[in-house]
Amino acid sequence: MAKRNWKRVQPGNLRQSIDLCLDHARENHNRSVDNIAELMGEVNKWTFYKWVETCNLPLRMLKPFEHACGIDLVSRWLAVSGGKLVIDIPRGKKLESGDILALQQTLNNTVGALLDFNADKISTEETISVIQTALEQLAWHKMNVEKSHQPELPFDEE
Repeated sequence: MAKRNWKRVQPGNLRQSIDLCLDHARENHNRSVDNIAELMGEVNKWTFYKWVETCNLPLRMLKPFEHACGIDLVSRWLAVSGGKLVIDIPRGKKLESGDILALQQTLNNTVGALLDFNADKISTEETISVIQTALEQLAWHKMNVEKSHQPELPFDEE
């Protein structure tokens, strides 16, 4: 099975964002739901199961949940559902050819999705997800160009 490209994943609702976070934890970090509950410091794993089942994760547990899963899809979905555009803060680093090719591929996929949507081949939700990804990548590149004359040091990178 082909590995999922997590940079392009856009959840469509809260349930999907929680499920995708759990999938990411399982696929990339080999963590079970029990492991995630333990990493969050939740003593009773059944409480965590209830939160996941009902989508009632307390806000104070959101960051520990996303940290344990290794991805911030719930926070991203909350911002996007409020009509906001979410991008990682760029550092102003020089681009590699692969960065430009990835952007070009995303933009081509976006035009293809719009054509497919107009031909009633894909849903509104899928089209919006592809467009959202393209907007985020373009916004990141815009900010990266703005910061290129004064790049930041990558202190938090591993």
